[in-house]
Amino acid sequence: MKRKDAIYLEKSWMLYLMLLLPAAFFIVFRYIPMTNIVIAFKDYNMFKGVWASDWAGFKWFSQAFSSRDFGNALRNTLWLNFLDLIVGFPAPVILAILLNELSFFIYKKLTQTVVYLPHFLSWIIIAGIATQLFSPTAGIVNIGLGELGLGPINFLTESTLWVGAYVGLGVWKEMGWGTIIYLAAITAINPELYEAAEVDGTGRWGKIWHVTLPSLRPTIVTLLIMNIGRILGSEFDRPYSMVNNLVMRAGDVISTLVYRVGIRSFQFSFTAAIGLFQSLVCVVFLLAANAVATKIGERGIW
Repeated sequence: MKRKDAIYLEKSWMLYLMLLLPAAFFIVFRYIPMTNIVIAFKDYNMFKGVWASDWAGFKWFSQAFSSRDFGNALRNTLWLNFLDLIVGFPAPVILAILLNELSFFIYKKLTQTVVYLPHFLSWIIIAGIATQLFSPTAGIVNIGLGELGLGPINFLTESTLWVGAYVGLGVWKEMGWGTIIYLAAITAINPELYEAAEVDGTGRWGKIWHVTLPSLRPTIVTLLIMNIGRILGSEFDRPYSMVNNLVMRAGDVISTLVYRVGIRSFQFSFTAAIGLFQSLVCVVFLLAANAVATKIGERGIW
């Protein structure tokens, strides 16, 4: 070991000591459980255990790819996540820019607080709110539409309208929370850039287009890559709390399929195969998005 490295370790050994606990956490609760992914290649028997169960090769992958339910869940997962990306990703950027342009400080802080409060609500609560709002008979929205003579609309029982409600509620819940990152990035912009733009006669929209957005581009690209990497991932509580039997064809995603088939029907090997496929595809999307970003001159995420 070089003397410079020895001096550095002598000064910083306490920092490395503090890393032992989080490192141990990830090793014990993240990496060691990953060894059980071999369930996807076995006829898992809970009485024999993971390693004593018989090998099945790619049997469960073949069964998953030939399953109509899996094909439907895969298509729904891609479609819903794509809509979330198209509609939900720009929303925090736009909101952060609008909040930054507000000159009334108290109103700005109050608005920011109000819009990110939904992030702290669980999807079970939000699904209950949606039911109360969009119920065909007693929902506030349909009561208002009835007063206008437009009649009740089944927002939560017609597939197309359900998808719109699903995406809209997702944007409403997470939009305010996402603005925190972009507002932090905006505060790091050099004020002299705005002053120079103003001297050149640039208006407010010109400052946003030529100063704010270019300065936010590295943050936007990084978060976009991470979101593309999750294009096949799906949270469980959101679709599970909002889906119903009438929209199952449009709302059944991989996470709900894994729960229904794996947890409730005890087909652990089948759902492990689905989960492994899902993770591999997410990694491929992440690597591809990062490669494209670096190809066009952005930094990417590594």
